[in-house]
Amino acid sequence: MPAPHGPRRAQVAFSDSAAKQLDAITSEAELHALDRALVVISVDPDAGELLPGDSTGPRLRQYVDDVERIRLVYWVTALKTVVVVAFIEV
Repeated sequence: MPAPHGPRRAQVAFSDSAAKQLDAITSEAELHALDRALVVISVDPDAGELLPGDSTGPRLRQYVDDVERIRLVYWVTALKTVVVVAFIEV
């Protein structure tokens, strides 16, 4: 019997600085691009590439979509259930 739902998506939370960046977005095209990128990382939190760094803090990842021209810097919690967006560039 098939599962009634698809795979579980990670929850997305915004840091204070990312929330301020989000508030500054006024273009519908930029909001659409951001929405698409957030869907990608919520479905697959490992979609972005690891950024260089040490193991003292969270491992930052970067998701870049050249078609939509968007870049997200984020980290994934240990349980991989919450993706916290740290930076938005549209």
